[in-house]
Amino acid sequence: MRGDERAQDLTFMRMALEEAARAPAVGEVPIAALIVQDSQILAQAHNCRELWQDPTAHAEVIVIRAAATALGTWRLTDTTLYVTVEPCSMCIGAIILARIARVVFGAWDPKAGACGSVFNLPAEPRLNHQVAVTGGVLEQESQALIQNFFKELREAPL
Repeated sequence: MRGDERAQDLTFMRMALEEAARAPAVGEVPIAALIVQDSQILAQAHNCRELWQDPTAHAEVIVIRAAATALGTWRLTDTTLYVTVEPCSMCIGAIILARIARVVFGAWDPKAGACGSVFNLPAEPRLNHQVAVTGGVLEQESQALIQNFFKELREAPL
């Protein structure tokens, strides 16, 4: 990885972490994503599953929809999606269908991750689009955000 690409990944992942940190205030798990094209953010969001009572309201799906609207096309070629946690199978499916070029994520998800943990859908050669994946960017910060959220949830008085 080039030095400028690494610096950009860190910058945008920090922004995704800032967005994720806002999620617990509305009762959401702190997972967030943003889509970037030519160093410009097209869309950013955190999960809204609880808020919207929508099982598909993962941060990745929300930003894909918003970026497609912003660009006026569902083909999000030449974009990078940054997300604080490894995408699940639904989200990486949407990423592949949107033709996103690259995914950068923070924490690995050993229970639902589909970019190498449980499944590795981006590496499936039979799919019509290949997505480059970089995992573990600011992994400890991403893990800490999730772990602290669930720790506080468990310790909250009933």
